[in-house]
Amino acid sequence: MAIIYGKIFSCLCCSAAAFLAAATPAPAGEKLFESVQVTPAGEYTSGIEGPAVDLDGNLYVVNFGRQGTIGMLAPGSLASDNFIELPEGSVGNSIRFARDGTMFIADYKKHNIFAIKKGSRVAEVWFHSDQMHQPNDMTIARDGTIYASDPNWKEHSGQIWRIWKGLDGSVQGQVMTAPRTMGTTNGIDLSPDEKTLYVGESGSGQIWSYSIHGSALGDAKLIKTFERNTIDGIRTDMTGKLLIARILNGTIAVVTPGGLLQREIALKNKEPSNLAFGGNDGRTVFVTQRQGGFIESFRSDNKGREYCLQKTDCR
Repeated sequence: MAIIYGKIFSCLCCSAAAFLAAATPAPAGEKLFESVQVTPAGEYTSGIEGPAVDLDGNLYVVNFGRQGTIGMLAPGSLASDNFIELPEGSVGNSIRFARDGTMFIADYKKHNIFAIKKGSRVAEVWFHSDQMHQPNDMTIARDGTIYASDPNWKEHSGQIWRIWKGLDGSVQGQVMTAPRTMGTTNGIDLSPDEKTLYVGESGSGQIWSYSIHGSALGDAKLIKTFERNTIDGIRTDMTGKLLIARILNGTIAVVTPGGLLQREIALKNKEPSNLAFGGNDGRTVFVTQRQGGFIESFRSDNKGREYCLQKTDCR
């Protein structure tokens, strides 16, 4: 047992060292797109999802230890800690941060979007609708508007919600109209200029782009088709490229806005559910692994849009 434990401890130390290196400015000749395990296996449930990084570099992930929790990995830490427990019966799927530091959490069980103010650990209902099937992934614009995917897995269909604060201060939500019938909407993100919304449909393996006109989507374009049921979370970088979690395939695909597959980044396990940009320069990509319940990371060549959303001087 001592030998086995020693091997595990050595492995975790190596992973931690790689994580610390990934969180420092990129040296000349830095290795890119080589993923390392960051946290111990089994920290999170198979519902591990929704990674997001705050302005201080803390990484937040849903379902730490058990369903209905949020875990936090501080910069340089070897393991996650429990951040909060959601209200009874609620289970998070996605986390995003607004420019003012507010954390938003999509609760797919109770059809809520929770908000946690910066410096707080209290989850308050920001928006609720019984018309939601299952709020899943989210993306957020610079003005605070949230776009949330809402799949209906049984019917192999889905929709997109637009949620925003009105001039009177009230939070409003509406299902966006679309020029086509959508499949099981899942991964979602905005282009850097926020004029285009990218939506992945898990059942078909397709990535679609839409122009945004208030609560209407237009100009539907099929960007890329992967094998059925092999895509999950999506994040964009500041050059406009899409990084797509290829669940069951064990990779992160890097795709141009025009649909060209540039590379597939090999991961430590086969079931990446989602990803987030972070680190001190926005080029560290954290990946949640459903198979094994851990977080891994790699260095990218570009900063993430969501990272730059929280910065005033990000280029």
